[in-house]
Amino acid sequence: MPESTARPSSLIHTVYGEFVRRLGGWISIADLIALMAELDVDAPAVRSATSRLKKAGTLLQERRAGTGYRLSPAMAPVFDEGDRRIFHSLEPAELADGWVMAVFSVPESERAHRHQLRSRLSWLGFGNAAPGVWLAPARLLPDARLLLERLGLSAYVHLFLSAEYAGFAELRTAVASWWDLPAIEAQYAAFTDAWRPLAEELRGRARIDPAEAFRDYVPMLTQWRRLPYLDPGLPEPLLPANWNAVPARAVFTEVHGLLAGPSLRFVEKVTGLSHPQELP
Repeated sequence: MPESTARPSSLIHTVYGEFVRRLGGWISIADLIALMAELDVDAPAVRSATSRLKKAGTLLQERRAGTGYRLSPAMAPVFDEGDRRIFHSLEPAELADGWVMAVFSVPESERAHRHQLRSRLSWLGFGNAAPGVWLAPARLLPDARLLLERLGLSAYVHLFLSAEYAGFAELRTAVASWWDLPAIEAQYAAFTDAWRPLAEELRGRARIDPAEAFRDYVPMLTQWRRLPYLDPGLPEPLLPANWNAVPARAVFTEVHGLLAGPSLRFVEKVTGLSHPQELP
């Protein structure tokens, strides 16, 4: 397994999103500590991370058969959106589909909202075309609308749909200045370099140990789940030659297909929870 540099809170986020949601949404802190120990995260770090996630509104403390945490109902649409992006990455958009443009203006007295808008639009995959002007393939409009409404930022933003680019710069050149494509490629390359050897090794396995699967799968999924947001799914004619998202997605799909099931069985064994729910 490649060494994980993910923060404990990110790993816990993955455990809840991929497993706990399917097993009722609640897990005892003792079982969570046991699972995180498999990822070399000690108990104090787990308690500190869950405390931060509680303050952020991601988790709610709840006592059942012992003290534990369940997902906040407000997180349901966040995780549903994540499922669409992470597990059902779309092919590149078509130029003919057009663009969604987000234009915002925030008073200086509320500049914290300005920073939040920039960071969240970037996180969603928008590129910065000019100050206060952000652009993405048109199919990101529903995600943008839901995100802005959920964060209470819709009052600051105007959304437009445009069918085509009308000049003056060559569009591929302009796009290269709106998105940091080399940075996105670097992250795809890092993912492929880290996890392709595991994919190749797993192909020859007659049996995969559930605990070992969990120890590999959670860090892999944690590293991957950011990438489908960084990548806006630009039309292929606008992408660099040999766009390396393709081999990275192939590695993710293969490792996910091999390790997701055994990992879930391991979580069920540790927690005693069962009856997994099918999610999108």
